Amino acid sequence: MDAAGNFFIPNRAETLQVLRLMGDYAPMLMLSGAADGFGARWSVDGNPVQPAIAGWLMQEGYIADTGTTELGARILALTAAGVEFRQKGLLWWAGLGRWARLRIVIFG
Repeated sequence: MDAAGNFFIPNRAETLQVLRLMGDYAPMLMLSGAADGFGARWSVDGNPVQPAIAGWLMQEGYIADTGTTELGARILALTAAGVEFRQKGLLWWAGLGRWARLRIVIFG
């Protein structure tokens, strides 16, 4: 989550919020929707997740497919790397001042 990091994190504040919501026990659900005219949709605990954030978390290996629900939604849970990334992000966020947090929320 470091602002001086070598890689791009889409909307850092919202990505961290998604990781907070997931915690250790709340998986992300991926609802495929090609048949209904919509693309795939992601949610955590009923909250929508932007496709760019969900895709980036999967691409970086921070979440992984762990099965399906009875209704066919894919269950995506944090990997060990994802848990570590979340903890580092929470520490990073806690170390920021009020204005730095506001700037990150507004500008990503």
